[in-house]
Amino acid sequence: MLGLIKSGGPLMVAIFICAVIATFIIIERFYYFVSIKKRDAELSRFLEDDLQKKDFQKAETDCIAAGTPTAKVIKKALDCRRWEENDMKEAVAAEMDSVVPQLEHYLTPLGTIANISTLLGLLGTVTGNIKAFGVLSAGGSMGDPAALAGAIAEALLTTAAGLCVSIPAFIFHNYFVSRVNRRIAEMESMVTSALLRMTGRIL
Repeated sequence: MLGLIKSGGPLMVAIFICAVIATFIIIERFYYFVSIKKRDAELSRFLEDDLQKKDFQKAETDCIAAGTPTAKVIKKALDCRRWEENDMKEAVAAEMDSVVPQLEHYLTPLGTIANISTLLGLLGTVTGNIKAFGVLSAGGSMGDPAALAGAIAEALLTTAAGLCVSIPAFIFHNYFVSRVNRRIAEMESMVTSALLRMTGRIL
């Protein structure tokens, strides 16, 4: 690994750092989405029983224990349950807007890495080719074979490394965006169900 980074030149260090950051984000987001999905499923079961019994204190406790974005929105609805219906809906909508960034956390850096990794690889290709032409111009028709091979290796390695980081980062960025959209839809469904139960429209 160190040999490849050395052969690829200084830009390989930047690409390697991007790879480390992207790997951390992907693992963290996977764990986060699996965790909140499990906790929301448990919360949904608890709330169904709590709201059927009109045990709003227990429902608030369950929301606090879950600690997911959906739980925070439902707790806000529980806090505002004595308000006028329109005021309660506005408060819930505002709370929902405030928790969505928690779902989108780290996705902007991951998308940025997907873009700049390709550009770093392209920059390495350009600088490697510049060095190769410099070797040729300085040493006649063939130049120094070792220096020429090193310049070509730098160009090829940075291109390959940039793509190896960019492609997975792009794929996982789009995947997590789809997970965010799905969680938002599920959150809206759970919140609507909780509101209907709180207002007695469904049992």
